[in-house]
Amino acid sequence: MRPADSPGDADPAAARSEAHRESRERRRLRAAVLVLVSVVLLGAVPLFFGLRTLSRDPVFDNLDQLDVPGWAAAKTVDDVSGSRWCLLDCRLRERTVTSEKAPAETAQAYEEALRQDGWQPWKVSRCPEQETKGSYTCWRRDELTLDLWVREPTCVPPPVDGEPAVPSTEPSAAATECTGSLVSVKVRNAIDDERTRPQPTTDPSLTGEDPYPTVSGDPLGELTPSPS
Repeated sequence: MRPADSPGDADPAAARSEAHRESRERRRLRAAVLVLVSVVLLGAVPLFFGLRTLSRDPVFDNLDQLDVPGWAAAKTVDDVSGSRWCLLDCRLRERTVTSEKAPAETAQAYEEALRQDGWQPWKVSRCPEQETKGSYTCWRRDELTLDLWVREPTCVPPPVDGEPAVPSTEPSAAATECTGSLVSVKVRNAIDDERTRPQPTTDPSLTGEDPYPTVSGDPLGELTPSPS
């Protein structure tokens, strides 16, 4: 009788076929992994830039492109609030810039840059909303309004012995320690800026007769005598 085949006496052709099959499976697995990685990378890059575009307001990109000297934008801080699509509140963009030169020269640099960028001076009441020091101008371009405020900085010396310092009132100290200027830029959607809407007027020729005339000193007036 023929003895039963031992495990080591397997058919060489079958072994080679099994090895080829396993090799094909490994190649398919590697190809699938490469395709998956490629899809993830190709999708992640547009997703990254898409999210960056949504999170970065294009108005700030436009402000970055203003042709102002480097000394006029030594330090920039941006803040944004509201919705870009005006859901409940429209978007308000605020930028605070530190300039290394005096307010007059800084204001001139920014106003020239705004004109070159297509902004037009906007002469409107409530610009500013309340009396302020420095140079305050308003601008319009397309669907946006812009408020530009340039003034002297508020300089506070560093704390001494752990105690908060108080700004110096001495002119000489202010001249040596407090230089440059501070720039505030506020950009709003024109549709959300109340100054673009018709403003109320108190001109009597336009309002006509006062619907609420002044009441005399006697709240009862003169009593009509009753017939006797």
